[in-house]
Amino acid sequence: MNASQRRAAAVLAAAALATPLVLAAPATATPDPGAAPARDAARLARKLVRETTAQDAFEHLQKFQAIADSAGGHRAAGSLGHDASAAYVYTQLKKAGYAVTYQKFDFQYTETLAEKAAVLSPTARDLPIKAMTYTKSTPVGGIKAGLAAAPVDADGSNGCEPGDFAAGAFTGKIALVKRGGCTFAAKQENAAAAGAVGAIIYNNTDGALSGTLGDAAAAKVPTGGVTKEEGEKLAAELAAGPVNLSFEIRQLQEKRSTNNVIAETPGGNAANTVMLGSHLDSVTAGPGINDNGSGSAGLLQTALELAKSKDKVRNKIRFAWWSAEENGLLGSEHYVTSLSSLGKKEIKLYLNFDMIASPNYGLFVYDGDNSDGVGAGPGPEGSAQLERDINAFMDKSGAPHEGTDFTGRSDYGPFIEVGIPSGGTFTGAEGIKTAGQAEKFGGEAGVAYDVNYHAKGDDIHNIDMTAFDVNIDVIANAVGTYAHDISSLKRPVAFVPTTGDAGSGGGLHADHDELTR
Repeated sequence: MNASQRRAAAVLAAAALATPLVLAAPATATPDPGAAPARDAARLARKLVRETTAQDAFEHLQKFQAIADSAGGHRAAGSLGHDASAAYVYTQLKKAGYAVTYQKFDFQYTETLAEKAAVLSPTARDLPIKAMTYTKSTPVGGIKAGLAAAPVDADGSNGCEPGDFAAGAFTGKIALVKRGGCTFAAKQENAAAAGAVGAIIYNNTDGALSGTLGDAAAAKVPTGGVTKEEGEKLAAELAAGPVNLSFEIRQLQEKRSTNNVIAETPGGNAANTVMLGSHLDSVTAGPGINDNGSGSAGLLQTALELAKSKDKVRNKIRFAWWSAEENGLLGSEHYVTSLSSLGKKEIKLYLNFDMIASPNYGLFVYDGDNSDGVGAGPGPEGSAQLERDINAFMDKSGAPHEGTDFTGRSDYGPFIEVGIPSGGTFTGAEGIKTAGQAEKFGGEAGVAYDVNYHAKGDDIHNIDMTAFDVNIDVIANAVGTYAHDISSLKRPVAFVPTTGDAGSGGGLHADHDELTR
């Protein structure tokens, strides 16, 4: 190297030491690790909302109706109707490529054989009554007996203490007891201890009373529920003189087996499992097309569209069709209690869709943050975010909505109990639509959201396609979004008091804990 070359090399070396960035690669912006998941989530959500239609889901409802028609008119857990419904869902999902399993469990099957009553005197009239689940039965043909009422306590309830039943006053009679203050089981047990041969519990709010005694061991006397109006009328008649009734409550009860259907994507990170569920069983009174063929069909069609998309999801998506919900959330409770501690931690959220097409519908979103300030408190951390996400989607879609309380009456209950963030939508059951709700959602004020709730009329004609479509869009958006991105569960929610009440749907959905009391 000559002198000139040595000087040039020295200059370059000095420059490199003095200004090292001159020779470095150009600076680039730090990549946003959340950009790709958010982008893919938005893309898949749009696609699923577009492709998952109420018209396609309605075909599943037609199948459920056909199954019920061929199986004694219902699809109750432990029956051929439910077994065929579960097999249909299983087969559809298996063909679509999901990892599908049956989860079998035993339970106490109940089927009401008779539920009728009538006032014989002072003025003859029929008395509409609903048998309590797990009740004792009268003889075939029923019984005839006088009526005796427990006095109403200062808190508006009665029958919760043995002292509410005066000695000798209830012997051989049917006890009339108002709802509230304690369980139905306690009320009928106290009546039985006082010598009553039956119990009628009347509601303390509008709507029919379809309750449960909790389990067969708790039953002491035949027990049925009537409306607040009927109960108050009986009490007034009794205050004026003796009232005599005919009363027949009979129920078949036996141990049977049934299955949950669980399906999950083959791929996706199991540590971030996103779960959605609907109960598949009906009551024995009817085919259960709105309750809950609607949620089951919406969930099934969304799952099938997700499979068609061929999207390689980041998070594992798990779908569940629960059995024996109508017997007290037995399927979802069995599932949750069967989970390991790790299995519970892996489930980052649970969304529940139970009755999403009521004919006189409201559009109700579960109140995850308790901003309505009524009924139960907020759900586990993350539930407020689920509510916010659903509300934001419905707002963007132009769909009006209200909050509804977490009452524990549907399959979100067991998930909430173990701290899993929960949410979902609901369109109302036997609760009565208010004038404000009729103005907001349409339909008829002063009429139940579903006049065929838990009845024979809950058939293929008992579906509102507008409500069905709105809620299927909610399901599709949630699946598409959370399949790739659950970061919204960590974003704070500003607490703003809102209007809503326990009666805005879930609070009037008679299935579980609240209907033991």
